[in-house]
Amino acid sequence: QVQLVEFGGGLVQAGGSLRLSCAASERTASGRTFNSHAMGWIRQAPGKERERVAAISWSGDRSSYADSVKGRFTISRDNAKNTVYLQMNSLKPEDTAVYYCAADDLSGRWPPVSFNYWGQGTQVTVSS
Repeated sequence: QVQLVEFGGGLVQAGGSLRLSCAASERTASGRTFNSHAMGWIRQAPGKERERVAAISWSGDRSSYADSVKGRFTISRDNAKNTVYLQMNSLKPEDTAVYYCAADDLSGRWPPVSFNYWGQGTQVTVSS
């Protein structure tokens, strides 16, 4: 089963930046490689619903962002390293949440709406 591990969360002041990384094992339980999956970063703040903040296609040629982060966050991936990144700039207190990395269900839908594999999450806290 694919394992996803997030790194890079922490405490930052408003206006600051953080870079999240997500390292994936090479293959999922289906036998497909990490490179086959579209990937997403999903966040959840206390008392709020999960929000997909960014997604990237398996090849990296397409990306999608929530309106709340457009122009501030950038998703990227390095398939040679089985790693997905989320560069977060101009952070706001409302960006405070647990951020999860996830691999899609290989349905081919874009942007991905269903994720089969999830990391354990990393806390991002933005102070005002």
